[in-house]
Amino acid sequence: MTSPRDAVADVTTLSFEQARDELARVVAELEQGAPTLEHSLELWTRGEALAARCEEWLLGAKRRLDQTRAADAATES
Repeated sequence: MTSPRDAVADVTTLSFEQARDELARVVAELEQGAPTLEHSLELWTRGEALAARCEEWLLGAKRRLDQTRAADAATES
């Protein structure tokens, strides 16, 4: 079984698109029903890590947009 730490560790290098696409696959597999409870838990843990990675990317993008808007507003003044 993959440890929760391993599931989280290897998502840190994924792009937003990679994490999003894999998360969609994990969700689809969970919806179909995993063969064992252990496998379901592995998928859930992986999905949580992937969702956190996507959120990290989105928050970073929002920060950059906010900074750009603030810089634009400062130059317009």
